[in-house]
Amino acid sequence: MTPAILDGPALWPAQAHTPTVLGRQLVIDRGEGQYVFTTDGRKLFDGTAGLWHANIGHSHPELAQAAFEQMNRLETYHIFARFTNDKALALGERLASISPIERAKVILNSGGSDAIDVACKLARRHWQREGRSTKKIILSREFAYHGLHAFGTSIAGLEFNREGYGTNSLVPETARVPLHDPEAIARAVVEIGAENIAAIVTEPIQGTGGVNPPAPGYLEAIQKVCRENDILLILDEVITGFGRTGTMFAAERYGVQPDLVTFAKGVTSGYAPLGGVLVSPRIWEPFYVDSPQTPIFRHGATYAGHATAAAVALAHLDILERDGLIPRVKELEVVLDKALKELAERQPAVTDVRVAGLLGGVTLADELAADKIADDLIDLGYISRPLRGNTLQISPPFIISDDELKSFVGAIDTAITEQVNR
Repeated sequence: MTPAILDGPALWPAQAHTPTVLGRQLVIDRGEGQYVFTTDGRKLFDGTAGLWHANIGHSHPELAQAAFEQMNRLETYHIFARFTNDKALALGERLASISPIERAKVILNSGGSDAIDVACKLARRHWQREGRSTKKIILSREFAYHGLHAFGTSIAGLEFNREGYGTNSLVPETARVPLHDPEAIARAVVEIGAENIAAIVTEPIQGTGGVNPPAPGYLEAIQKVCRENDILLILDEVITGFGRTGTMFAAERYGVQPDLVTFAKGVTSGYAPLGGVLVSPRIWEPFYVDSPQTPIFRHGATYAGHATAAAVALAHLDILERDGLIPRVKELEVVLDKALKELAERQPAVTDVRVAGLLGGVTLADELAADKIADDLIDLGYISRPLRGNTLQISPPFIISDDELKSFVGAIDTAITEQVNR
């Protein structure tokens, strides 16, 4: 018997097995602080800050006002060639001043997937300009997620994001290395040949891959491999940037000095689509030489440097600083770490917990299902999200109270107990 073709809303749901979500979708129509509200009357604690981005919470009036004022003045103007706009320029200076890369230049675009594509292209362009034409391969880690544009799909360490396109890799010159094994990376460099490798891309803390903080010394070891073999180091800070780890960038927390940093999400707290790349002098200086022979890096999109998005980002960075929200993340990390360790002691079904800043992962035993626990949490008034490895995501807004964070972990405890007892 031929299965029925299901109908539903015209909007195609993202990252979904469509038959299992149709008729079950939660329609969010309002947000307030750390809560969102559905059209059917539910009030839900946003334990994931949307997709890791709503760092200052929802519906902040100052960001709405910043967008309103900018749109009344100039919605945007492109930044191609001789043209630019004042807000894009101001944001570039602001980001360079807080960058973990000294004397950084800033490429702006519309989001994290855009940023990864630009960073990987720029890494390859760098080596082609240097005359080292074989350096094209981009290495990335097992379980990595780097967005879903062509390069992000190609370097994904989550195989289900790479499958189904008729080839092993949309961009052919890519390879994966194990999650926490710097020696395996060193071996891969020897096997592939450093003369063939353009860059290594890594999230400082893997997000979608299961909230995996780096093993002690791991990022430093990657950096050493890169320096010894003349390979560029690209840090994907789309999730970790702008305070999520208790420092402005995770590069600072872990003492890493990358060549390129990608960012998005937290730069505006999701109030406007904006992302970009921070670029080290080693890479940008040759494109700034005062000579007719100076090459051009062909990057740019219609909404790169969007004036309203830049105005929102500037207002957001002001709020982060004024309200002391990044130091607050360090305080919340202590609360979350204690609560999750206590959860693991109470619940044999919790096989591991991981915390770094205001990022937490709760891994469940195989007999439980993280997606079912996430569904039960909705009924309890809390949003979590199932990640790779049967893991629940914890990444709430920075504005939550200690008690709200403990209550969130308590709800996870309740949902686990209820599923175990079924």
